[in-house]
Amino acid sequence: MRTQRIPADWPLPVLAFLLTMFGISMVYSAGQTDVPTFVAGIWRVQFVWFLLGATVAYVISRTSVRLLEWGSVWVYLGACAMLLLLLFVGKGAGTAASTKSWLAIGGVRLGQPSELAKIAVVLMLARVLSAQRVAPTSLFGLWRPALITLVPWLLIMAQPDLGTGIVFLGIFFAMLFWSGVAWPLLLMTASPAISLILAFGPGVWGAWFFLLLALLWWVRPAWLETTVIIGANIVMGVVAPLLWDKLNPYQQRRLLVFLDPSIDPRASGYHVIQSQVAIGSGGFFGKGFTQGSQKRLAFLPEQQTDFIFPVVGEELGFLGVTLALGLFCVLLLRTVRIASRSSTPFASLVAFGLTAAWFTHIVVNVGMTVGLMPITGIPLPFFSYGGSFMLACWISVGILVLVSSEGRGKADGLVI
Repeated sequence: MRTQRIPADWPLPVLAFLLTMFGISMVYSAGQTDVPTFVAGIWRVQFVWFLLGATVAYVISRTSVRLLEWGSVWVYLGACAMLLLLLFVGKGAGTAASTKSWLAIGGVRLGQPSELAKIAVVLMLARVLSAQRVAPTSLFGLWRPALITLVPWLLIMAQPDLGTGIVFLGIFFAMLFWSGVAWPLLLMTASPAISLILAFGPGVWGAWFFLLLALLWWVRPAWLETTVIIGANIVMGVVAPLLWDKLNPYQQRRLLVFLDPSIDPRASGYHVIQSQVAIGSGGFFGKGFTQGSQKRLAFLPEQQTDFIFPVVGEELGFLGVTLALGLFCVLLLRTVRIASRSSTPFASLVAFGLTAAWFTHIVVNVGMTVGLMPITGIPLPFFSYGGSFMLACWISVGILVLVSSEGRGKADGLVI
């Protein structure tokens, strides 16, 4: 049936604009320190990236979902090529100086291709999953979406960039869920990763493995799938100590201080300790805009990027944190609404995949600043300083507005 334009979900870009202005004001505040640094002027750069992102978002919102679906393959291949190129010419920055995450020419960093790769993976997964009339019901039926996610994920982990890798996994499992994959199959698919995490505690891993066997007995998958799942979990349990030895020392320290920041308070535990102090010292009303002492004295590391949320907590207090999280909640609910009312499976999956990417960023970023998640170096949408991330956020807004504005005729009974 012929597609037609219907009223777009304009509250979505309004919410994104409010979050962006909130975020840019906090980036400005992050630069107001007792000893001036380059951070004092980066809010202007962030504003320019916002204008560029909003322009690109508008252009995308005036195209069509069919064009988006057709171009998904080329966008995905281009993103993978850029990630592969980074392994040879990529540069690091800040606390991630040892990584190869930034594309640079002549010593000037142009951006992080991994941010746009997230959108590319969402588009490609949506294309593949929507082409299947029935959701996968077996482990081997997931090989196409798994391969689509695995290729860029491996390139990301080779940089290495654990935070971005977590986002790719969040997108993968969220889109499988939205496509109709049953939760037991999702759990069995994720079981090797769970075993890898829990293998550092033999007793915990043993309890998990017993629960997995009970799940397999209840679901009764094909014997070959059962063998693969059990074998993969045993292998992960065995190789976990070996993989630990392969981690870079700073990665090992980050995981250890997640359990107890006090074991390294002057180095790896410093970030989370100062973050918790900043958030806790804000109280109910905060110390006032630009007046945060932890920030002004530069005790708070990376306060303009990964740790911008503690600046909100210290200066605006509980009220400011509630406002920020409230805006994020409304934004996510709006995007889920778009996904649930989309006219085609492809459009619905794209909307939910972008929602999953934002949700993962928010949960991991806020979680690590309050000590509930390991520090992985992941930005907060619309808040953290970073041109390519701001651009990617607004490209996502443009895609979501496009999805919300395209219907398939009155016969479908779609009402937005």
